[in-house]
Amino acid sequence: MITPNPMFGVGLHSVGAMLSANCYAPQKGIKSWSWETYWMTQAFWCWFLWPIIGAALTIPNLAGVLATAYQTCPKQMLLSFLFGLAYGVGGTAFNISIRYIGFSLTYAIAVGLSSVLGTLIPPLVRGEFGKILAKTGSGWVMLGVVVGAAGIAVCGMAGHFKEGDLKAKAGGTAGFSLFKGLMLSLLAGVLSAVYGFALEVAQPVVDIAEAQGAGVWKGNVAYLFANTGAFLTALVYSLYLALKNRSLGELVKLPAKDKSASLPLNYALAMLTGTLWYGQFFFYNLGHVRMGSYAFTSWAIHMIMLVLFSNLAALLFREWAGCRPRTRLAISFGLLVLLVAVSFLTYGNYLGEPPVS
Repeated sequence: MITPNPMFGVGLHSVGAMLSANCYAPQKGIKSWSWETYWMTQAFWCWFLWPIIGAALTIPNLAGVLATAYQTCPKQMLLSFLFGLAYGVGGTAFNISIRYIGFSLTYAIAVGLSSVLGTLIPPLVRGEFGKILAKTGSGWVMLGVVVGAAGIAVCGMAGHFKEGDLKAKAGGTAGFSLFKGLMLSLLAGVLSAVYGFALEVAQPVVDIAEAQGAGVWKGNVAYLFANTGAFLTALVYSLYLALKNRSLGELVKLPAKDKSASLPLNYALAMLTGTLWYGQFFFYNLGHVRMGSYAFTSWAIHMIMLVLFSNLAALLFREWAGCRPRTRLAISFGLLVLLVAVSFLTYGNYLGEPPVS
């Protein structure tokens, strides 16, 4: 039996969100690789290999757990995989959107939508929303979700201001397309929320792992199905682009035109991307199992913190350099609102699951 500790759970969620906010930064160092070569390589790590390694290291009698699950809940395993397929489409759309509208605006739109849908829809589908509202601290929790969505919207507005500032200053921002980025980030937001369903539908398998003594690590078994589905989507799309663009050979040899490019470095950076991405949900699981009565708020907490840390990362990479005071004021206010939202959610969880004396 895992003792609820929402305060500690929020702390673990913050670690996962920090890793997620920075997981795509290493791609800035990739040289002489097409997008599809980089994407399939990092996907191999984050959506295929790391889930296997993580489950093998943390789930006792993993083979027995999977054998029992195959006999008792094969439908749930398949559904988790299929939801993962949909999430893979969203993840691909998310990364492409970054190329069109930058880190901050992509995170604001996609993650803001995912935060609301992924948090509220599961308890509504289960018919548990009324019970949740009747619990102590529910008002603070709901307020935190609403304020978080507002904070994400403010950050998105600030991101839009930023792009306008930079475009005016440079006489045009290369590659910037608000319409394309908006459509892709909306798609990514909806399908990102689907990932929560991929994990939730695998709960019977998680219960089997818990019965085998997995403890706080039990959720790692769900990634074997959800992430594999996402990997298949990424692999198929990347191979399609690689065959179309004749770039598959980049996996073994870089074009000679760029002497500064390094194949081992490219692989190392892609591996780092995949490791950071997997790390976010490794810590998400550790935080989720400690949230107690309001475990469904894990998604909102994770997403809100992700936007918070992603904008801090954008500052680090000087995405906000050269912006007008109005823009800097907007992003500062947005970050403040996000901090308030996390505080509301944390306090609501604290009231719903007070520490054991």
